[in-house]
Amino acid sequence: MDLAAAADLSQDHIDVTAVLDQLVSGADASAATTIGYPGAVDVNYDAVLSRLGSRLWNNIGDPSDAGGIAHTRVLERAVVAWMADLFAMPPGDRWGYVTTGGTEGNLAALYAAGRRYATARIFYSRAAHYSIPKLVRVLGAHGVPVAADERGEMDYHDLATQLHRRKRYPAIVVATAGTTLTEAVDDTARIRDLLAAHPGGGHLHVDAALSGIPLGLDGRLRLDDAAGIGSIAVSGHKVFGTPVPCGVVLVGDTVRAPGQPVAYTGTSDTTISGSRCGLAAALLWHAIAVQGREGHRWRVVHARELATYAVARITAIGWHAWRHDHAMTVVLDTPPAEVRTRWVLATEGPVSHLICMPGITRTQIDAFVADLAAAIPRPTAPRPRTPADSIGLITTTH
Repeated sequence: MDLAAAADLSQDHIDVTAVLDQLVSGADASAATTIGYPGAVDVNYDAVLSRLGSRLWNNIGDPSDAGGIAHTRVLERAVVAWMADLFAMPPGDRWGYVTTGGTEGNLAALYAAGRRYATARIFYSRAAHYSIPKLVRVLGAHGVPVAADERGEMDYHDLATQLHRRKRYPAIVVATAGTTLTEAVDDTARIRDLLAAHPGGGHLHVDAALSGIPLGLDGRLRLDDAAGIGSIAVSGHKVFGTPVPCGVVLVGDTVRAPGQPVAYTGTSDTTISGSRCGLAAALLWHAIAVQGREGHRWRVVHARELATYAVARITAIGWHAWRHDHAMTVVLDTPPAEVRTRWVLATEGPVSHLICMPGITRTQIDAFVADLAAAIPRPTAPRPRTPADSIGLITTTH
């Protein structure tokens, strides 16, 4: 059955069950070979979906509001508090909400910082997520791309140069914790020191969609007073593997944009999206409540161990691969086309990656390596000479 034709809403009769079944069967068929994009697959959300999935959960208004229809705002507040504690945010200077994902989180943080620093230039690595330059355009701001090294980390010398060239203006610097291709992590301490010396002052935001939660669990990414980080955005559907895209943005309470009271909702409008998915907040709350900090820490440990295993297996067959020490991402030379046809990888020219998210198994890695080994061109061994060959050679010399 052609899915597009079956789903065409201009038809008089649509077999809804057949369309949904085909969507599920297609997803099931590709699940084992989908290893290139970040989404954990080891957390079961059936308990939430079976209880909450058939009605509207709309967390409109600020999470702290008591007015309006509450829906799952109490769970949203619990999620935000857990995240703020994870990153050691000062108790008296924290605010946040559940977003649709990393992009909205970045937008909310940059919007808040831009209100405080109206003439700021926004600096971001050329390895940053593709949403960052887009958001700069959305905000009507001035963006400044900064060079990145060959492993994906920001070039701090170039950042210092770009800051110096714009020393009259405040600076909003976007650091990345987990770049899209190599999972590189920018050094926020070095960026903080450069910002501290910048005559115009400024704000440090961390786009931590992929690696923020793992690094927070390690204690390596903190938003305490010493860190100098003003905001952070993380994704929920990556490490937690929620079945809907979502995330959390955290902003210092002294930085966040003030809200406007909305009479008909009985709430204050402080978020980018206004209406927010209350089901997403419930899913995040469920993941945290069931696993706890220690459970999620071990999930990340096992994922990194699998990434180490994957690098060893790939290099053992003579194919170049590597990873950052903290990373679940394995970077490798782009495999032959027949491998990329079967396996869902992320590819950018000569470089590809696979991500050992929680739930990916050694069996999957072994199967991928077997396919890669079979597709690697091997030099043709010279054919052994026969006596006839020798006679032929001798004959041709006369």
